[in-house]
Amino acid sequence: MPHTNIPMAAQKRIALIAHDNCKAELLEWARYNLGTLGRHDVYATGTTGALLAAELGLPVTRFLSGPLGGDQQVGAAIVEGRIDFVIFFWDPLEPQPHDVDVKALLRIAVVYNVPIACNRATADFLLSSPLMGNAYDRRIAKPEARITRPRAPAAV
Repeated sequence: MPHTNIPMAAQKRIALIAHDNCKAELLEWARYNLGTLGRHDVYATGTTGALLAAELGLPVTRFLSGPLGGDQQVGAAIVEGRIDFVIFFWDPLEPQPHDVDVKALLRIAVVYNVPIACNRATADFLLSSPLMGNAYDRRIAKPEARITRPRAPAAV
């Protein structure tokens, strides 16, 4: 399958998202990783972004709240090449009114080969990777290669 590379600079554009039950844990994780996060551009959805900016003093570019379209905005930013990395502490045991948006965001991150951490352990491993501070090319299948075309009927 033909591929294309999408470059990521050494300074990553990181989206931070947390469901209500996970906001305190994401804030604690971000506090612990403040030095690393401070070397990158931080984006966040609604309330999460406000908490991060107020409590950590980080400059945060904010999207809407998740239920109001913020998850979709992050997904669009991935597609447009404006987000390189996602930390998304979500609660799989708590139903969300915007669950379809959450699933769409997870799908887009995988389609565009964007690193995404959905829990603290994965976020720790990703942020401590030697690749974190270096330029990196994400390899994705070319969009036209993803389109499936109907097969011609078999000859009889």
